[in-house]
Amino acid sequence: MIFSKAQIVFTLGPASSNPDVLKDITSYQSSAARLNFSWGDFELHSNQIKLIRHIETEFKRQVPVIVDLPGPRIQHEDGHTFNHDALSAITEKDEEYIKFAVEYEVDYIAVSFVSSKEDIHKCREVIDRHKGKQKIIAKIERKEALNNIDEIIDSADAVMIARGDLGDNIKIEQVPFVQDSLIKKAKGFGKPVIVATQMLLSMVDNPSPTRAEVTDVTTAILEGADAVMLSEETAKGMYPAEAVKVMEKIITEAEKHLQGEVHFNTLKRIN
Repeated sequence: MIFSKAQIVFTLGPASSNPDVLKDITSYQSSAARLNFSWGDFELHSNQIKLIRHIETEFKRQVPVIVDLPGPRIQHEDGHTFNHDALSAITEKDEEYIKFAVEYEVDYIAVSFVSSKEDIHKCREVIDRHKGKQKIIAKIERKEALNNIDEIIDSADAVMIARGDLGDNIKIEQVPFVQDSLIKKAKGFGKPVIVATQMLLSMVDNPSPTRAEVTDVTTAILEGADAVMLSEETAKGMYPAEAVKVMEKIITEAEKHLQGEVHFNTLKRIN
């Protein structure tokens, strides 16, 4: 089997927490697991991490674990809103989550609603306080982040282009161009970059993606993304393993059309 060189980040949830399903999802060498801390409790997340580590041990696979912090958002049953009055991207609740992430030795912590390098430094201070070594992913989803993008990328270990909230904070027609620019910026700093949100969203309810979704994933790979992410598709969708399989096929096809080793030598792994 030919595996993609770019990675797939999948989000754990009710649809993917079954050991057999998770075994299928992680059969691709490029997989990394995201835990969305906007939902669930410590018991749920600890069980998810233990399940991932069990899969790693039993099948001798490396599956990096990413904890995605809620940040200053107000959660509702049907979604969330951003708390614009928050002074920092790291809330008191986030600090509890960071302590938990250090205790369970996850690999990455993703900071939501970053606006400046100070948000990255605050997260690193909390990690250091608990004697952790976790790497930090800066989630780019605020207009303010775009104004401070160089210092943010320089301070973080990796970047996530969170297109959902980003599309709510800038003109939606600008998102594709901002995505391309951010990928190039991250490459310039030698940092891994993940493209996220609604990549194969139709596969929440359907076994096949739309043509537009295939084009979207392909575009991200051709632009140089190191990883692409699945959210609802694997967290609560009807076809979690199929979504990962389809994503892998799209990536490997896109990579056939890239400029050989010149491109692949610039890929950075989430590990």
